[in-house]
Order: sequence, then C-alpha cells, then structure tokens
Amino acid sequence: APFLPLSIDLLYWRDIKQTGIVFGSFLLLLFSLTQFSVVSVVAYLALAALSATISFRIYKSVLQAVQKTDEGHPFKAYLELEITLSQEQIQKYTDCLQFYVNSTLKELRRLFLVQDLVDSLKFAVLMWLLTYVGALFNGLTLLLMAVVSMFTLPVVYVKHQAQIDQYLGLVRTHINAVVAK
Repeated sequence: APFLPLSIDLLYWRDIKQTGIVFGSFLLLLFSLTQFSVVSVVAYLALAALSATISFRIYKSVLQAVQKTDEGHPFKAYLELEITLSQEQIQKYTDCLQFYVNSTLKELRRLFLVQDLVDSLKFAVLMWLLTYVGALFNGLTLLLMAVVSMFTLPVVYVKHQAQIDQYLGLVRTHINAVVAK
C-alpha cells in the first residue's frame, strides 16, 4: 500500500526532483536498451554501482586513516539490514502470481477454443491490429512511449482538464452516433 501513493506522486510530478530522477533513470535505461543488449546494460549498471561503492569505501578508509578516526565500515548499517523474505511473504506473492497466471490461461483457453464467438472474433481483430503495431514499432519503442506517456499525460490532463473533457465528449458523441447507425 505505501508504494501506490508514491507512484501517484511521481506521475503527477508533486516532487519535481524525485520524479525527474525516476523518469530520467527510466529513460536512460530504455535508451540504453535500444543501443545495447540487456546483458550489457545490466553488466554496465552493476559495474557502475560497484565502482561507486568501492570508491566510496576506499575514500572513507583513507579519510579514517588520515584523521585517525575509528568510524568503521561505511556500509555497516546496510550490511546488517535483514533482507530475507519470510515464508508468508513468498506464499503471498506466489498465490497472487498463481491467480493471475491461472486467470490468464483460462481466458486464453476460452478465446482460442471459441467458447464465445464474438469474444474470439474481437480477440482476433485485436491480434490482427497488433500485427500492424508490431510492424511499425518494436516492443522497446512501445515501452519507451508508455513510460513517457505515464509521466506526461496525467500532468497534461490536470492542467487542461476542461478542454480535454470537452473534446472527449465530442468524440464520444460521434462514436455513439456511428455505432447507432
């Protein structure tokens, strides 16, 4: 539950510095994936993090030697944190995952084995449209567009809500008129 309010605050840019860091990190990661393989990006990120922590550890050790202090390991508090998952937590997450996998499998079985002809035809049309989307964009481009949209559309909607609602109302009216015909 604490994750959800944080994500809403990020999407609405309530803390510009924090949102900028998260948004910039996502964009940097996605742009990196367009240029390099996933393995290379993960390896470079791990090397960057390791370089930073090793450099900080050496810096603190030199500082302690020069100042003759006995502060200890700079990451001691983090090394002593408990990071194991309890059996209950693992069970909760696997139960949730099992529910979604089973629901998805049941729905796909229903669609592919044509339990309801109309739903299967709608699914076929969706898959046909996705072939055109796939021809225009790869998955990474779509993910990049989704991340940019997540961080821009909520703010644009809040700032221009009246005009957007007006135009959406017009579009809805036209769609309803076409469907009625």
